[in-house]
Amino acid sequence: MAWLVAALSMVVIWVASVPLQQLKIVDHPNLQDGFGQVWSHDLLTEIISEEVISHDIHTIMTFDSYGVSGHCNHRDVRLGVVKFLQTNSERNIKAWQLVSLNTFRKYCGPIDIWLSILSAKRHRSKVIIINEQPLKSYEAMAQHLSQWVWFRKLFVSFSSYTYTNTLQRISP
Repeated sequence: MAWLVAALSMVVIWVASVPLQQLKIVDHPNLQDGFGQVWSHDLLTEIISEEVISHDIHTIMTFDSYGVSGHCNHRDVRLGVVKFLQTNSERNIKAWQLVSLNTFRKYCGPIDIWLSILSAKRHRSKVIIINEQPLKSYEAMAQHLSQWVWFRKLFVSFSSYTYTNTLQRISP
């Protein structure tokens, strides 16, 4: 099965041993990272469409409408995915979004595994992914030296996202 992971850190992919031939790095002048940078949903939809067609992708994973951290580019990626799904409904692509957590749940570490399981039981459109090797997340971020500052070390240590992630099916 082919997957498209929209806006996932290359370092995480490297540590997770995703083959390089399954990775595409997009360095587009109109898709530069930053809170002041609004990304074109049409451009994102075009890029996503090209990848889905060229790699016969059946599943897409992206951010939810909050973008996990409230980052505008994360939200733009999701909107690009949703627009792609709306304009390509005949392809029968499954799409999942990473569910953003409130502040308490975001920083309660492995305790959130139980809270996520309880939430998923109430909402059948959600699935839970439990990280069996949370140290890999730490190793992955440690490779990203410009980002590996004291508060990110704390974030990775205490973040619920290190231990479990909830995905919810996107219905365009």
